[in-house]
Amino acid sequence: MAKIVVDLHDCFDNGAKIDAALNNAIDEAVSTGTKLVEIIPGKGSGQLKKSVLRFLEQKHIKQQYHRIEKDSKNFGRLFVHFKF
Repeated sequence: MAKIVVDLHDCFDNGAKIDAALNNAIDEAVSTGTKLVEIIPGKGSGQLKKSVLRFLEQKHIKQQYHRIEKDSKNFGRLFVHFKF
Protein backbone atom coordinates (compact mmCIF):
# COMPACT_ATOMS: atom_id res chain seq x y z
CA MET A 1 0.00 0.00 0.00
CA ALA A 2 1.35 3.41 -0.96
CA LYS A 3 1.53 6.06 1.70
CA ILE A 4 2.63 9.64 2.09
CA VAL A 5 5.19 10.31 4.82
CA VAL A 6 5.51 13.72 6.51
CA ASP A 7 8.57 14.07 8.74
CA LEU A 8 8.26 17.23 10.83
CA HIS A 9 11.69 17.05 12.48
CA ASP A 10 13.05 19.83 10.25
CA CYS A 11 10.27 22.34 10.91
CA PHE A 12 9.37 21.58 14.54
CA ASP A 13 9.71 25.24 15.56
CA ASN A 14 7.87 26.83 12.64
CA GLY A 15 4.07 26.66 12.86
CA ALA A 16 3.50 27.97 9.34
CA LYS A 17 5.82 25.34 7.83
CA ILE A 18 4.15 22.60 9.88
CA ASP A 19 0.66 23.64 8.72
CA ALA A 20 1.88 23.89 5.12
CA ALA A 21 3.46 20.42 5.25
CA LEU A 22 0.31 18.90 6.75
CA ASN A 23 -1.98 20.71 4.30
CA ASN A 24 0.13 19.53 1.37
CA ALA A 25 0.04 15.93 2.58
CA ILE A 26 -3.74 15.97 3.08
CA ASP A 27 -4.29 17.60 -0.33
CA GLU A 28 -1.96 15.10 -2.01
CA ALA A 29 -3.70 12.14 -0.35
CA VAL A 30 -7.11 13.40 -1.44
CA SER A 31 -6.04 14.22 -5.01
CA THR A 32 -4.15 10.94 -5.56
CA GLY A 33 -6.48 8.64 -3.63
CA THR A 34 -3.71 7.63 -1.20
CA LYS A 35 -5.29 5.90 1.77
CA LEU A 36 -2.57 6.49 4.37
CA VAL A 37 -0.54 9.48 5.53
CA GLU A 38 2.17 8.82 8.11
CA ILE A 39 3.05 11.89 10.18
CA ILE A 40 6.26 11.86 12.21
CA PRO A 41 6.27 14.67 14.79
CA GLY A 42 8.98 12.88 16.76
CA LYS A 43 8.99 12.05 20.44
CA GLY A 44 10.32 15.21 22.13
CA SER A 45 8.07 16.94 24.66
CA GLY A 46 4.86 15.99 22.87
CA GLN A 47 4.02 19.60 21.99
CA LEU A 48 4.49 19.08 18.25
CA LYS A 49 2.28 15.99 18.33
CA LYS A 50 -0.41 18.01 20.14
CA SER A 51 -0.28 20.74 17.52
CA VAL A 52 -0.52 18.12 14.74
CA LEU A 53 -3.60 16.63 16.43
CA ARG A 54 -5.11 20.13 16.81
CA PHE A 55 -4.49 20.72 13.10
CA LEU A 56 -6.17 17.42 12.20
CA GLU A 57 -9.18 18.24 14.40
CA GLN A 58 -10.06 21.37 12.39
CA LYS A 59 -13.48 20.85 10.82
CA HIS A 60 -12.42 21.44 7.21
CA ILE A 61 -9.51 19.01 7.61
CA LYS A 62 -11.38 16.39 9.66
CA GLN A 63 -14.07 15.95 7.00
CA GLN A 64 -11.41 14.86 4.49
CA TYR A 65 -10.08 11.81 6.36
CA HIS A 66 -11.58 8.74 7.98
CA ARG A 67 -9.64 8.27 11.23
CA ILE A 68 -6.37 8.89 13.08
CA GLU A 69 -4.33 6.04 14.49
CA LYS A 70 -1.64 6.62 17.10
CA ASP A 71 1.23 4.18 16.69
CA SER A 72 1.20 1.99 19.79
CA LYS A 73 4.86 1.06 19.33
CA ASN A 74 6.18 4.54 18.49
CA PHE A 75 4.86 7.58 20.39
CA GLY A 76 6.38 9.87 17.76
CA ARG A 77 4.25 8.67 14.85
CA LEU A 78 0.64 9.08 13.72
CA PHE A 79 -1.28 7.56 10.84
CA VAL A 80 -4.13 9.34 9.09
CA HIS A 81 -6.44 6.94 7.24
CA PHE A 82 -8.57 7.98 4.28
CA LYS A 83 -11.56 6.23 2.72
CA PHE A 84 -12.06 6.61 -1.01
